[in-house]
Amino acid sequence: MPASESAARQTLLIVDDEEGPRQSLNVIFKNDYNILMASSGEEALEVAGANKIDAAVLDIRMDGMSGTELLQELKRRDPKVEVMMLTAYETMDTAKEAIRHGACDYLSKPFEIPVVKDAVANAMQRRVLSEDLAGSQEQLDELQGELQDQQLKEELARTQNEIYESVMHDIGSPLTAISVLIQILNQDLESTRGGADPEMVRGQLEKVNQQVGRCIALSRRYLDYARQRASGQAEVRVNQCLKDVQELVAANPFARNNTVDIEPLMVDVKAAINGTDLIQVLINLVVNALQSTERPHGVKLSCEYVEQPLMEAAMSGGDDWIFMGRDDFANELPMVAVHVDDDGDGMTPEILTKIFDSYFSTKAPGKGTGLGLAIVRRLLVNAKGAMRVESTPGNGSRFTVFVGIAVD
Repeated sequence: MPASESAARQTLLIVDDEEGPRQSLNVIFKNDYNILMASSGEEALEVAGANKIDAAVLDIRMDGMSGTELLQELKRRDPKVEVMMLTAYETMDTAKEAIRHGACDYLSKPFEIPVVKDAVANAMQRRVLSEDLAGSQEQLDELQGELQDQQLKEELARTQNEIYESVMHDIGSPLTAISVLIQILNQDLESTRGGADPEMVRGQLEKVNQQVGRCIALSRRYLDYARQRASGQAEVRVNQCLKDVQELVAANPFARNNTVDIEPLMVDVKAAINGTDLIQVLINLVVNALQSTERPHGVKLSCEYVEQPLMEAAMSGGDDWIFMGRDDFANELPMVAVHVDDDGDGMTPEILTKIFDSYFSTKAPGKGTGLGLAIVRRLLVNAKGAMRVESTPGNGSRFTVFVGIAVD
């Protein structure tokens, strides 16, 4: 057998003080796994000390160290090793004791080949699932450590920038939820020894790992954006931000029963604004649009290139529209406009004039801080961008963000 093929195989340890059962199991499994054999518990521990063991079949009654004692020691060294107990003297008490100490199955001598093959196959799948779960948890631990090392909270306190607190909250919550899901899956594996459906658990694990991957990718981009801000850089791919917004908004409870349609630019560009700032501007606008009415409705986020600087009349305001950020607006080409449209209840002229005021909110007490659009205003002003808001009662609203395009 080629060395690479042998290394790729899982390893099965067979421990029995009788030669016959050891060799019988070796014949059954030698073509499927790397086989290690021992005739006693003491010898088995030496073998396990020199090799990674994925699963083991242990005889319960052996001279010297018993199979149950060996089980406990193997589990102490590697809690993820899957162990099946084998005995010719089956009793309810011995079965209970084996399961209590972490055995995943209990087999009787003489064994039936299909039964023992199924038991070992299930044990090996469980081992793979356990290692995958551990890998996901390690990724989360590494990411959380990196977030702490960056000391973003201290940076937030110095700059009094509420938006980064919001970002860390957005990412921290799903990371925590995923970590809990991983623990629950581990508990399910432990509580259903011998009876779990490996394919069902594998399907659940794949979903968790997909979410882990998304959160890790988003978090690393946020860290990059934070470093860029600290170094004075301010540019981000518009379509990447739209993709991130779509993933973050999809988990928002206000997205239920409503539709969110996001159309990227045909040809992507870099906006002259920090990435985290643009993401948070758009998330605030989309979530506000989702809350614009209690009935099911639609929200659309779209982009277009601005072909000429805005005229004076386009920035003066009117009865059903306002223009925010005029005094600091660069209004220079190249420029991109991002629209957030909803078919909600719309706003009266009185409300429209107050929406960017700090702590102004039309929501019931305790349902909103009134800071969302005030933060949006500050972020756009810092980027020399601007916003036009159009709305009439009963006809929905359109928020249009104008930002410059970074030129290489």
